[in-house]
Parts: sequence; C-alpha cells; structure tokens
Amino acid sequence: MTQTDTTAIRHADILIVGGGLSGTMLAVQLLRLPGRRQILVIEPRAELGRGEAYSAVELGHTLNGNAARMSVDPDNADDLTRWLTEHIAGGGWPESDQQHVPVSELFPPRGLFGVYVQQRLAEAQQVGAQHGSTVEHVCAEVVDVQTSADSVQLTLSDCQRLQGFFAVLATGMFPAARTPQMQSSGLNAAALDPWDVSAMRQLDPHSTVLIIGSGLTMVDAVVSLEQAGHRGPIEVFSRHGLLPHVRRQPPAWVDFLAEDHTIRTPRQLVRELRRQCKGAIAQGIDWQAPLDTVRAHIGRLWSQASDVQRRQFVRHVRPWWESHHHRSPPLSAELVERLNREGRLRIQAASYKGLESVSGAGVSIRIRPRGEQQTCVVSGTALINSSGIEYDWRRVDRPLPQQLLSRGLVQPGPLALGIAATVDGAVLDAQGKVSRRLFAMGPPLRGMWWESTAVTDVALQAKALAAHLVTHSS
Repeated sequence: MTQTDTTAIRHADILIVGGGLSGTMLAVQLLRLPGRRQILVIEPRAELGRGEAYSAVELGHTLNGNAARMSVDPDNADDLTRWLTEHIAGGGWPESDQQHVPVSELFPPRGLFGVYVQQRLAEAQQVGAQHGSTVEHVCAEVVDVQTSADSVQLTLSDCQRLQGFFAVLATGMFPAARTPQMQSSGLNAAALDPWDVSAMRQLDPHSTVLIIGSGLTMVDAVVSLEQAGHRGPIEVFSRHGLLPHVRRQPPAWVDFLAEDHTIRTPRQLVRELRRQCKGAIAQGIDWQAPLDTVRAHIGRLWSQASDVQRRQFVRHVRPWWESHHHRSPPLSAELVERLNREGRLRIQAASYKGLESVSGAGVSIRIRPRGEQQTCVVSGTALINSSGIEYDWRRVDRPLPQQLLSRGLVQPGPLALGIAATVDGAVLDAQGKVSRRLFAMGPPLRGMWWESTAVTDVALQAKALAAHLVTHSS
C-alpha cells in the first residue's frame, strides 16, 4: 500500500466508534429512519453486535436477565421472546428445555443473544437499503479524534483516517478484568481471563484458584472453571464480601416512585424501598418485586441528586445496590450456592492490596481482611481478576480515552464516572462547551444516569440519539 493510500481520508455521514451492543443498536435505529446516509462502524472485533458482553461462546455464560427483560427493540418488549420462540422451534438452542420455564422467562446464552442482535442489524440493513442507507464495519481500533466546526476526523490503528458529519462514542464498557489499568501493578498481566475456559483447562483440576471481586464477573468465572473441569478450592476476595442475589420472577408491585414525587435523595429512596420490601415480605411477596419498580426512575433520581448525595450513594449504598439489583441468572446462582455449600468456594471480605509474586508454581497476592489493619499474603495456582468495570476514563490505558482527555475533547462525568454530556448525548469538552459533532451513548454516560449499561437503557438511548442526529443533519 502506498503512502497516499494510507493517508487518504474516507468520508461518511455518521461514524460510530464501537460495534458492540451500543454501536450496533444505534446503527439499527439510523437504518430504520427515512433518508439516505452512509454509516461506518469502527470495531476491532471481527463481528458487530457482540462486543465484550456477547462474545462469550460457552452455553453456561447466560444473560443475567430473562428474555422478557432483554429486548433490543424499545417499542416491543416481546421482541427477544418472539425471536427465541422462532429460533428454538427451528432447532436452535436445544438445551433451552433444561430451564423448565416459558420462553419469556428463559435466560439465553450471551453468545446466542449476540446472534439475535446481529439478525436485527441484518434486517435493518434491508430496510435502510430501500432508501439508500448503508452501514459498513471497519475492522480497526480508533486511536485519536479531532473535531472542527463542520466535521469529525478519526485516526485508526491501521493508519486509516475517517471523516464524518457526526461521530458517536459507543465504546461500551472497559472491563477491569480485561483492560490494562495504569495502577494495576501488573494484576491483569498475571490474571486469567474470566471467560477463557480453554486456559482454565490447563490448570491442575484440584488446584486453588484465587478470584478478586465477587460480582457477576466472578459468577461467570466460576461457571468457566466448572466447565473447564476444575474441582479444587476457589477463594474469592472482595471489599464487602457480597454475592449477587439470584434473579427471580416476582409478581407486579405498585410503582411507588411514580406516585410519590417527594422522594428525591438516595437516603429517602433507601428508607422507602426498605419499607416497601418489608411490606411485600409481610404479604408473602418476594422483596424483589418492589425493587424492580425502582429501575425506571434511577436516571431521574440520579440526575437530580447533588454531587454530595451521589457520593453518599456510591460510598454507602452502591455495594448493596449492585448485589441486589444486578442479580445472577438462576443456573449460575445454583452453581455458586452448591460450591459454597460444599466448601469448595469461599467468599472473604477483604481488599486487594497488590500482586506479590508470580511464578511457574502459582501466584501470590496481598490482601487486607475487612475490619483489620494488618495485611496478609494468600497464594494459589492461578488468579482471576473479576473486579468489574472501570468507568473512570482517566484510569483506562487505551489510546482513545487518553487522546480524548489529553486533547480536551471530553471531561470526566460526575464523580469521574464516564464522560460528561448533555441529555441529548452531546459531549462536553474540558471547558464545558457542548460539542456539535461528538456524541456519546451507553456506558460512557454512567455518570449522567448511573444505570446506562443494560440492554433496555442502550435501546432507548439509541432510538433517541438516532432521531436527534437525523434531525440535526438535515
């Protein structure tokens, strides 16, 4: 390839940075809207629609929500249920009968959910073709962004340059378990991938495995170890020692937040939610019923809270919110419970303080048990980092977040969660100026809405942002 070829600028109407769920759903919504536009989705993975979450290939790695909760169509809550019904009837996913529930209550494998997303993209491409719209996957990583008054220019890892009228940061999540961090002290380099079953098969099946973090990524790691044939001890360390609760299907509960607008602060919410849950239990109803009504109001409550109130929530409530709200799929929860009961899996409330040593014989880490001042060293044959998601872009050691911050094109969001933007998704630069060309959606907007990662969140944002971009490009 000549120098001219590598530096030529390719033009499109809309550039989508990231081709996981967020970027793919935005492309779907853009393709469905009338008008002729060219869309480029820049994603280093070989396939669109999967991203980090839906690239898992093991059947045991399932969604943590049932089909009725996971539609990618914001106008049709039954879309995934209908797709699954047809898929199963056609001979797909024969293992679904092991869950012994109606299709709407099934927890599909994440890899299968990725197929569903890809099929919806293919259908949207057919709709878009009718009015001249196209979407193309550019298989590369965006490493730099520059903006001007009338366009956005992207530089890619393969030296391509793209220019568009708009660019959307749909980068998804930066998992701490897979993404190097500036202050990780080599943790990720020493740790096994939580989803890499083939690597786990190389371990002595009776050896001790250490896991940092006790959330949903830990649950996936335990599933991976089980499928790899591991039968030894599993030691889990997390600051609070909390496990995700199992997701159940509770009956409907009155939407108490819709009826009471005096509840505005995290403290008021927690107090009233406890009262509602106690009331449900007194009636013989699952406490998850009142909790599930809160989900629709989190964005409003978070956005109207002060920074002090948000910090109080993150510091004092977040661990319990995460374990109660981000719940485990039933089959995975059953496995964790069984291993715990058998004594093979032990959860300890302790803070990770650093990597001590790595050798051919294993790995050692330093921890501080909760409530104690002294640290101690624990050892195992292997280590898995399941510490969750890194939302602070200043700590993500990837080219794009670092370049955007250094150029002043973005600023950290509230409490350094993601990046700052308007309610329309327009990014705010380091001086607080609203960009006319650069937008964001999904996990990068964590600081604005708190919950900005679930399928329903992403689907709604994609529809609203697509309409906004189309309106302002005409």
